[in-house]
Amino acid sequence: MDEVENKCAKAKQAATILAIAPTETKDNALLAAKEALVKNTDTILEANRSDLEASAHLPKSVTKRLELNGKKIAGMAEGFGVIAGFPDPISSVAEKWKLGNGLKISRVRVPLGVLAFIYEARPNVTTEATSLAIKSGNAIILRGGKEAINTNKALVKVMQQAFSQNGIPADSVQLIEDTSHEAAARLMKMRGYVDVLIPRGGASLIKAVIENARVPIIETGAGNCHVYVDSSADLGMAERIILNAKLSSPYVCNALEHVLVHKRIAKSFVSILSASLTKAGVEVRGDEQVCKLVPNTKRMTEEEQYLEYLDLIIGIKVVGSVENACLHINKYGTHHSDAIVTKSKKNSKYFAATVDSCCVYINASTRFSDGYTMGFGGEVGISTQKLHARGPIGLKELCTTKLVCNGTGNVRE
Repeated sequence: MDEVENKCAKAKQAATILAIAPTETKDNALLAAKEALVKNTDTILEANRSDLEASAHLPKSVTKRLELNGKKIAGMAEGFGVIAGFPDPISSVAEKWKLGNGLKISRVRVPLGVLAFIYEARPNVTTEATSLAIKSGNAIILRGGKEAINTNKALVKVMQQAFSQNGIPADSVQLIEDTSHEAAARLMKMRGYVDVLIPRGGASLIKAVIENARVPIIETGAGNCHVYVDSSADLGMAERIILNAKLSSPYVCNALEHVLVHKRIAKSFVSILSASLTKAGVEVRGDEQVCKLVPNTKRMTEEEQYLEYLDLIIGIKVVGSVENACLHINKYGTHHSDAIVTKSKKNSKYFAATVDSCCVYINASTRFSDGYTMGFGGEVGISTQKLHARGPIGLKELCTTKLVCNGTGNVRE
């Protein structure tokens, strides 16, 4: 039995214990993990430094996500406390009804079982996914990127010790230490062990999982996010939203990548917006009309309109209507997070109904697409698919349901 199958088997066994673990036990284990992370900050940072040294040649978008400091670890630890404070979704009743013959039926939330999680170099995801898994009664198998392997080893060791000392099996969280593509491919095929696989990362990772997985998956997506500035928009508001959506964290999936501007306001708005973005260090690329309005702007190619830049680059395009904007977003976007800035209730309603994305914003930044920010307590990713879960995947989304039927000797006639 290789590492992947061995750890999957251990997680499967632990999942049977977790599924019936009392809320108090899970919460105590999470709070213990919170304290243990803070206590072991120096050890974790030492491991993180070794990963950073080995990854010094990688793009800034990778190293920024990989890098930890004391403040970040404190935030990761606090996440365990937040999740411990949330209501336990397990055994909660989603709905109930009574048949004419007296049979009482309840739809009850239960854990999915064993979650497999394939992701890239983001150590904070290691703790966030684990805290959500434990609270929702699921065992979790983590397969992070090779860039973060030493950090992830340190984090998982700390969490396993805290859990085992507080009534939760250490095997509830497993880390696949083999960071080869072969090990990831093997995990994708662990039918009988893995109940759900969740990938979180760039487009190439998501594509690999979709094409090769033999277990059920919840598809998370890259974020080619758009802001459409309508003809009736408050242009000051639009500029603030765009700058926030692009600059507050350019290397994440809910960061803004493309702006669509209505043709009626393009002449007055595009040059102002371009100047503000350029001053902030963003490279502006535009379609033909934008390049005419702002000379020396780099021309945006057709292929670029599909891109998630994950960098200080933004594309701007002029469109003729809200209908055109929606068509463009649905064609080039990734069904993640898209926004309209407008004073028109008609256009905002049309945009919200027509844009096929898991998060749609009216007069707000796309940066709110985050489980913690939206009140989920955390997330294991943003689901861009339509089955089971859509949007931030939090505690309830890590559950399925079963029908519990209470009778008094009822028989079907």
